Amino acid sequence: MNHSSSLLSVLASVLALFLASCANKSVTLGPDGKPIDSQGKPVNPFPPGTYEHFKAEPNYPKTMNVWKNEELLASTTPENSRILISLPLQRGFLMKGEEVVIDYPVSSGVPSRPTPPGNYKILEKLVDKSSNSYGKVFDAEGNQADGETPKEVPEGGKFTGAPMPYWMRLTWDGVGHHIGPIPRSRRAASHACIRGPRAVMPIVYGKVKIGTPVSVQE
Repeated sequence: MNHSSSLLSVLASVLALFLASCANKSVTLGPDGKPIDSQGKPVNPFPPGTYEHFKAEPNYPKTMNVWKNEELLASTTPENSRILISLPLQRGFLMKGEEVVIDYPVSSGVPSRPTPPGNYKILEKLVDKSSNSYGKVFDAEGNQADGETPKEVPEGGKFTGAPMPYWMRLTWDGVGHHIGPIPRSRRAASHACIRGPRAVMPIVYGKVKIGTPVSVQE
């Protein structure tokens, strides 16, 4: 066998192994048309690290995880950014045009104090902000008392507003986007504001300005 024939034989063997490997990795579709493995469990068909992969995970949108496009984030500025809030998904999105820069969990208003859907613009930005309406009530001895509004302060007591760091005001009647606790159950839990994660809100805050559009979708 000459050198050319030997090389062709090796190439043919490599190709056969490659085709066999591809066959072994073939994906079966379940009854819903989504890919499943040999045990019938869902398979994420998208490359890890991509936004498509993040959204295709079984625990999305309930996940507490955050997805970020670092390259896009570097080119996002207060002049080209906007914020999108999805009330059904309980997710927030920092956007550059039609591209998602950051996808993060949020917690909006409870049914008795819902976050109003609509199109807004950021009216005010404050790194250090405390609520004027909700917080902790203390009696005259400094012990925490029942109640959470200034109207419920007992004689001689005081009211301490709930911290709302990295505040971005959407309405003049008290609705804003800020750092706040997000329940692991991923439910709405605020008094109409939109809470966001401590690790994310400073980044979002730095990429927007007064006048940046914010769309709250139901």
